[in-house]
Amino acid sequence: MDTKKIPIYKPYIGENENKIVAECMQSTWISSQGKFIKTFEEKVQEYTKANHAITVSNGTVAIHLAMLALGIGPGDEVITPNFTYVASSNSILYVGATPIFVDIDPFSWNLDPSLIEAKISSRTKAILYTNVYGAPVEYNKLKRIADKHGIYLIEDAAESFGATYEEKMSGTLGDISTFSFFGNKTITTGEGGMVLTPHKKLADKIRKLKNQGNSDTIRYYHDVLGYNYRMTNIQAAIGVAQLGKIDDILELKRQLQRNYEEGLKDLVSFQRLPENSTSSYWMCSILFKSIDERENIINALEKANIETRPFFTPIDELPFYNKVEDCPHTKEVAARGMNLPSFPALKKNEQDRIIEIIRNNIK
Repeated sequence: MDTKKIPIYKPYIGENENKIVAECMQSTWISSQGKFIKTFEEKVQEYTKANHAITVSNGTVAIHLAMLALGIGPGDEVITPNFTYVASSNSILYVGATPIFVDIDPFSWNLDPSLIEAKISSRTKAILYTNVYGAPVEYNKLKRIADKHGIYLIEDAAESFGATYEEKMSGTLGDISTFSFFGNKTITTGEGGMVLTPHKKLADKIRKLKNQGNSDTIRYYHDVLGYNYRMTNIQAAIGVAQLGKIDDILELKRQLQRNYEEGLKDLVSFQRLPENSTSSYWMCSILFKSIDERENIINALEKANIETRPFFTPIDELPFYNKVEDCPHTKEVAARGMNLPSFPALKKNEQDRIIEIIRNNIK
């Protein structure tokens, strides 16, 4: 029996990344200046059709900068899903604002637009939504609500690079959008992130904030409180190489999803997409009928040296949030869901083995 470990994810990197990093090293521009920073930003702008793209050091600081640029702070409220990675909600706390958690749709696993307006108050400043596991939200519905109430829309697109909604690219579906390029993301720079916006004024503010609040006119003069949230030239170089293979990565991940669905559709549920949309399939994910069923499969795959991940813990259950929300769909999906190995280079025979173990161990 083959006992070679199958990880949940590994980056799709190779010779092109090696060459471009070597070029960067030879140039000696290895920190936050150098030609690859601008090149990577321009190539992401071209790919997404975004007006402005700003590299940063990771996806979490990207959301923090979005909050700061929009002037969100103490006394403000931000509506956000209870089912997401913790970085999204933490960024609200970083600026002293209050997260207002809203339940998810039980089929899309994304923020349910029909529940938002009941949570809007005079203190609501923004909606921060996540495209969970790579699937876009019902953007048009969120946009109508945001416009009606005069609040900002922030897209956490950390998991959805390459996804589309009605032919619009993820990364362009908000007043500000953010990407993560962590090692397990669709494209990676090791660590890294990006902030995208259609608004020049916001882009200029974000560039200043990420660069220690440097003055535009006087060297080594800082006219606002800023941060060192800069990406390095080496990271950006890796991003340039990664972006060159994005179409291949997305097609490989689509094929993984098709294989999982074909092999398991009679036993488990899969995430539902909005009409006229595509997912990045960052994480191929399944929902079991019961908690016990999920735990049994996690254990069976672990014994076979196959790594999986349980779904995100609901944010309101984390100790430093100290609040319990009425979000039944979040609780149910979080308890019964699991991410499967989803890296582009996963071989067909390895995937067949995963599917076989699941089928043989569902009771």
